[in-house]
Amino acid sequence: MRYGRRQNTKEGTGRWKGAGVLLLAAFLTACGGERAEGSDAASEAVRLEDIVQSMPEQAGALEDFRAADGKTPQTEDALGESGVEAPSQGQPETASPEQGQAGSEPAGPEIPAEPIKEVLKPEGIGWGLVFGDSGTQPAGNASPQELALYDAYFLNPGEEKVIYLTFDCGYENGNTGNILDALKAHDAPATFFVVGHFLETEPELVKRMVEEGHAVGNHTYHHYDVDTLDEESFQKELEDVENLFREITGTELSPYYRPPEGKCGTTNLKCAQELGYATCFWSLAHVDWDVNNQPSHQAALDKLTARVHPGAIVLLHNTSKTNGEILDELLTKWEEMGYTFAPLSELTQK
Repeated sequence: MRYGRRQNTKEGTGRWKGAGVLLLAAFLTACGGERAEGSDAASEAVRLEDIVQSMPEQAGALEDFRAADGKTPQTEDALGESGVEAPSQGQPETASPEQGQAGSEPAGPEIPAEPIKEVLKPEGIGWGLVFGDSGTQPAGNASPQELALYDAYFLNPGEEKVIYLTFDCGYENGNTGNILDALKAHDAPATFFVVGHFLETEPELVKRMVEEGHAVGNHTYHHYDVDTLDEESFQKELEDVENLFREITGTELSPYYRPPEGKCGTTNLKCAQELGYATCFWSLAHVDWDVNNQPSHQAALDKLTARVHPGAIVLLHNTSKTNGEILDELLTKWEEMGYTFAPLSELTQK
């Protein structure tokens, strides 16, 4: 089933960007998260050191973050400014360690049959993006073909104007209710990636997510740097989220995993795959995570409409006051641009 105000049509399969763009993406990521300058948008490089200095502390909700590249918090401004994920604003750390007929299986993404350029390493690197012209799909640290080897995704590489909405939920900041209201008004499905702290403190919101038809995915219990965990510890991080979600809702957690800090490495991807998860990165977001320095409504709308593209997996944070206030208008603007909304199950076949 497809959702939102959309026609059930297929516009064809797009051609993925060439190997040169992918090499450029990997090079830029290795050089500190800078991105290529698109023809329609100014380049805005964000250094991880600058992000660390601007991170707020949330009393009673977060005390410390671990992240990639020397355990410094990172942010994904997937309008392209850095290309790595914000800390989940999760919780205090407490320890170290389709198309088809009704009833048919979803078709999943149609990935171009091109040689796989393997650029991922066993250790994790921060997920990164390089943007080109406005409205075109970005290139990531790895291609859709390589990620598919591990049941991992960051977009649907076709040309259909469909959007997959996702929200990372570390703690409640008074915005999740407004977000759910906007999604309901547009009949738009979403996936909420939760950590243990959100499950512990907001069981009623989690129940509402399920009751209103949304998926709830796994962002690990403590939001640790996955490179610091062995396989057994990582499995426990996922299972603890699964168990508490089952206790709260009486249902099973959806099989979608988003790595803390957007860590992208073959060791962790393989572990998640073996545990039955599809790993979901993203191809569009904005700097929404700093609750003390929220973007203006117009700035957020301008960026999110300029950088939307066919097959986008959108990452937004539920802690953002701006997101809670603009989401209804944003979804309307995307619909007016011809976009519709679909669940991750249509992409991942899970």
